[in-house]
Amino acid sequence: MTAPAAADLTEDLLLGGRVRLLQPKGGYRAAIDPVLLAAAVPAQAGERVLDLGCGTGAAALCLAARLSDVRVTGLELLPEIAELAGRSAVLSGLDGRVAVLCGDVRSPPPALADARFDRVMMNPPFHPAGGHTPSADARKAVAHGESAGDATLADWVRAALRLMTARGTLTLIHRADRLGEVLALLDGRFGGTVVFPLWPKAGEPAKRVIVQARRNARAPLTLSAGLVLHRPDGVFTDAAEAVLRHGAPLAL
Repeated sequence: MTAPAAADLTEDLLLGGRVRLLQPKGGYRAAIDPVLLAAAVPAQAGERVLDLGCGTGAAALCLAARLSDVRVTGLELLPEIAELAGRSAVLSGLDGRVAVLCGDVRSPPPALADARFDRVMMNPPFHPAGGHTPSADARKAVAHGESAGDATLADWVRAALRLMTARGTLTLIHRADRLGEVLALLDGRFGGTVVFPLWPKAGEPAKRVIVQARRNARAPLTLSAGLVLHRPDGVFTDAAEAVLRHGAPLAL
């Protein structure tokens, strides 16, 4: 795949304009999921954060924009998408604290060989191999679903373990109907797990969940009250707007 031409790109604004994001007009485009993911990462001053499968950099850039004293490294499989993420970091004035590397979560590049991160966040492909019809757009297919021979959700969790500190924290966003699989993969490796549902509207089933867990912790699982995203008329709730537009954190 070749890098998208300028005419095939859009420049989108996140966090009320604090993040300028270059994205292909076609294929996978970041929506609210990476913004919510970044808001849930409990990074502290001086910490290092890894964004596995960073795509065009939405989550990495939103986290760096919200927290001025953390450094974020993104790992992206597709070279042309990784290049866009790097350009977006420059446009957003965050290239001094956001670095983007190209590589596979199953075999990270040499630059990460000895790296260990305090926090890892990830927005892995939502669909298991064989469980969906892949998009005709190759970039969208990679972002949305696992395919035969590609990294599985288990591979993503193993990568997080390899690259985080002994007491590191993993934060991920996934489909609610794969929560059982997520929790099974974390069992015995992580503890203090918090499940944070994202309710489309009050009274509606959650389609997405944010899951956060600490490596080697022993605390029990907690089911959070979560966040209601929309009012009955479809407008974002005040709580969601605070996160999506104003950069408020999500307290899990």
